[in-house]
Amino acid sequence: MAFIQCSYYSEVLGFTTSITVCLPQDIPNKKGGYSIPEDGFPVLYLLHGLGDDHTIWSRKCAIDRYASTEGIAVVMPFAGRSFYTDMVHGSPYYTYISKELIAISEKFFPLSKNPQKRFIGGLSMGGYGAFKIALNNPDKFKGAFSLSGALDVTSLAKHSPVMDLSYDAHLVFGNTHALLESPHNLFSLASETNKSSIKPVLYMCCGTEDFLYEDNKAFKKHLDTLDYSVVYHEGPGYHDFNYWDPEVQLALKWITQKLGGHTHESNG
Repeated sequence: MAFIQCSYYSEVLGFTTSITVCLPQDIPNKKGGYSIPEDGFPVLYLLHGLGDDHTIWSRKCAIDRYASTEGIAVVMPFAGRSFYTDMVHGSPYYTYISKELIAISEKFFPLSKNPQKRFIGGLSMGGYGAFKIALNNPDKFKGAFSLSGALDVTSLAKHSPVMDLSYDAHLVFGNTHALLESPHNLFSLASETNKSSIKPVLYMCCGTEDFLYEDNKAFKKHLDTLDYSVVYHEGPGYHDFNYWDPEVQLALKWITQKLGGHTHESNG
């Protein structure tokens, strides 16, 4: 697995930003080299949580090894405390992630441009961002996963037991009262996207001791009233990598399943 730390100037953000990329070396072929799928590697855009950055996945779990096993490339961007939104008082991270990041990553690296081989996922704030971006862009992503996602932004103030997130909500969304039926609200967004002929497949999980557990159960209940393909499971766990480490491995295996089996290919 190639592990790449890349910095470049973002036209959308207006400043230099960083991404971490894991690229499979694939299985050896009979000629003694390595093969890359003709249309590029299937790819996962993997999003961090509120208090972390794009390096957290490689610092807290062996994401490169997990992804290599499945033959999936992983692109991990930095997005601050933006909730992957075009902030009212800040930077346009939604546009950056959903448009520019995909284009620049496919330009720099051997990634598949086929939306059926493109996924997005994340934890906590990143779970919210993954679902928001996939539901808004069902033509761009085969599927999305959320690990302990902050899926109800209408109640940001209660989302953390240790800090008041009302200031973050003000910077990101502005008038928080407008969230109830806004495109930032995953409940209303899921209902709207449900009318489309194309919908992403979804995977979500949450620990039963997590402070976001009730929000996750509520969102799954909402999805049950709609026409989505959803995998949901829960089990003992808190809001930490003791829970997320094994869960991201399961999410990667789910991606492989949605890709139709093992993603490794050989040129013989």
